Amino acid sequence: MTQKGITLRDVAAAANVSRATAARALNSYGYVGDETALRVLEAAERLGYRANLVAQALRSGQLPIVGFVPGDIQNPFFARIAHDIEVELRKHHHNLLIASSEENIEQEKELLESLRSLSIRGFILAPTSATDSEHIVRLVRDGAPVVLIDRVVKEVHCDSVGVDNEGGAGEAVDYLVANGHKRIGLLRDESRIFTAQERLAGYRNSLQSHGIALDESLISVSRSTVEHAVEATIRLFSRRNRPTALFTVDSMMTQGALLGLRSLGLAIPNDVSLVGFDDFNLATFTDPQITVVAQPISEIGPLAAKLLLERLAGKKVAPRHTRFPTRLVIRGSVAHLR
Repeated sequence: MTQKGITLRDVAAAANVSRATAARALNSYGYVGDETALRVLEAAERLGYRANLVAQALRSGQLPIVGFVPGDIQNPFFARIAHDIEVELRKHHHNLLIASSEENIEQEKELLESLRSLSIRGFILAPTSATDSEHIVRLVRDGAPVVLIDRVVKEVHCDSVGVDNEGGAGEAVDYLVANGHKRIGLLRDESRIFTAQERLAGYRNSLQSHGIALDESLISVSRSTVEHAVEATIRLFSRRNRPTALFTVDSMMTQGALLGLRSLGLAIPNDVSLVGFDDFNLATFTDPQITVVAQPISEIGPLAAKLLLERLAGKKVAPRHTRFPTRLVIRGSVAHLR
């Protein structure tokens, strides 16, 4: 159906031609005689027919929409990424459809299947699991242009954009150790997420390099939400022999840690030092300001969009993998132990 309920069949009947002929005349493909074409166009104008361009694009697989499936769009990191992807796509007359997996693997699978049924042209995806990836492997194998962002999956052969998570986490822990801390707590999310695995590895490797034994009791696991991070922080710091410092693996957890420590009456950095992975606005509004491992977030989204647009344009090269370096931004949340 089209505007005013007028269909292509109605136009064909008014012009006394077949539906196929009317379609060719209105969409400028195939051969239609000049007189017949003019009769079809006049009938369409008289009836007020307007072609359903969206339906045509869906049928041809040329709908200029890219799907973005982040882990959680409420996370400031993914919100900024979504904004930057959309800006870049708009320059090339494409639009962005966002569908958050909420870090739920089953929801991710359902979303990708739904987006495929809409003939979405390409996908930018932050995989929820580093191991449960057959649905993404199948998507790439079927020829869908895919760019993985923030997280990679070894079995999936496609373009990816991320950062040096392990190196960034290691630098954060190195800085805490350099300031005299040995009991360094870790607030992390579930290990099935690729970035969580890398940041945990950076934490462990740094401790090992400084001759500090890993103490599993100093690691608290939480969902990546402010509310859950508050609870995890309270559990960790309610112990008698609590950590002197805390490293959090993303900005949501850093915010939760701030609230949890405040609820316990612990002051930063006098009672506990804090370093977080990911910079965020609140980090510079607190007193003291929070030391963070900053990602070059302004470069990640635009590059992912650029890589996908090149694939959509038919570029055939081996999968490209970009890993940006991180940067330790030193502020005032770490005390020097003597």
